[in-house]
Amino acid sequence: MGDKIRTMAEGIIENCGGKENIQSAVNCMTRVRMTFRDSDKVNEAALKNVQGVMGIVKADEQLQIIVGPSVATKVAEEMRKILGLSDDKTSFGEADKVKKEMKSKYGTPANDILKKVSNIFIPLIPAFIGCGLIQGINNLIKTFKWIEPGTLTSLLTVFGGAVFAYMLIMVGMNAAKEFGGSPALGGVMAGILMTPGLADIKLFGKALVPGRGGVIAVLLVVLFTAFVEKRVRKVVHESVELIVTPLLTVLISGFVAIIVLQPLGGAISDGIGAVVTNAIQTGGALVGAILAGTFLPLVMTGLHQGLTPIHADLLTKFGENALLPILAMAGAGQVGAAIAVYVKTKNKKLKKTIASALPVGILGIGEPLIYGVTLPLGKPFLGACLGAAFGGASNAVFHVASISMGLSGLPLAALIKSDKIAFYLMGVIISYIAGFVVTYLLGFNDPVDEEQDYKSTAGARSTTM
Repeated sequence: MGDKIRTMAEGIIENCGGKENIQSAVNCMTRVRMTFRDSDKVNEAALKNVQGVMGIVKADEQLQIIVGPSVATKVAEEMRKILGLSDDKTSFGEADKVKKEMKSKYGTPANDILKKVSNIFIPLIPAFIGCGLIQGINNLIKTFKWIEPGTLTSLLTVFGGAVFAYMLIMVGMNAAKEFGGSPALGGVMAGILMTPGLADIKLFGKALVPGRGGVIAVLLVVLFTAFVEKRVRKVVHESVELIVTPLLTVLISGFVAIIVLQPLGGAISDGIGAVVTNAIQTGGALVGAILAGTFLPLVMTGLHQGLTPIHADLLTKFGENALLPILAMAGAGQVGAAIAVYVKTKNKKLKKTIASALPVGILGIGEPLIYGVTLPLGKPFLGACLGAAFGGASNAVFHVASISMGLSGLPLAALIKSDKIAFYLMGVIISYIAGFVVTYLLGFNDPVDEEQDYKSTAGARSTTM
């Protein structure tokens, strides 16, 4: 594995203009993200042919090289070793310069918001997965009565519920960091909103509701808190800053939070919850099909990150999330579409790409299949969306809901309410089959030559029936 990673890293560097041309090399879950001094020196055609590269995407002057989960981290680390990049992941100490240039040139308010949302919730995903799986296991134990309820099941209940019991505080701390405030104060403000003692206090004749507004309220309150903290810090003398700034910040933000922002967050949260649940319950198959069928284009644009607070809020409000299982069908439809491409294509390189990307696609990580297979070929992407619509319709009709988040694809079955697991798996199979059938019937332009870039349709033969 080590030699393979080294070879891949060297191949990427060579086809990106060499060491001197690379400014930065970082990674996300499935991609190595790079910036260059001269983008014209990048040989994209040769880069796509590097062993292990599933596809490339251009975004905001970044070149994002899709290599798959776990591999992305290893390749990026190996590249930084070869390039001699510093800990800030950018050579020659230019990290801040590059960041500022990209932000001023390509940054938009929408992109900034999505990035902040992502940065707030992505660190919590391991906790959601771990606790969610424990909840799922515990539910199965209780449902099928594998053991008698007792100390073990009680402990599992505590373990599985921990992330949701304190999620608002963790969100508050992460949000404060993103908004430029102190994480500790962000956690404190979230703690104030969920303190049980609020129920004993009446304001304007009505008892306060601990935790009202959930994640939405916390985000609003912490955004305001960070604003107050920064303003106070500017006017307070440094000799008393350590004492006065947190005191005034908590007092000012606390009263504004309780009187204005938590009720506002509660109204927004109630509205979102009502719209989502009513749409799924009353719209049934049609709404499920629309939501699932349009989710892949949303993933392409990155707008799906904006749904994360909604998923979290649905969990805190209702204890379950009917939206996630529907949207998860997008990945299942894509798996079916990719299998159809594998069956019909004569291109050996394309087959190899699908074979390497399909397992992680089944596990819920769809980017390698999106950018390496379905999207470049065109019609299979449409087939994947239509396949997803069938599974989404099924999950909506049978009211499938998850008890946590962080997983997708087939593994999400472990986080589905125990009495709905069979229906979720049925939805996955429906999307697999529908994605396969639709893509097989639609066909696609199949590259003739193995060495040819199959993302180009020039000189390709049609596989349409």
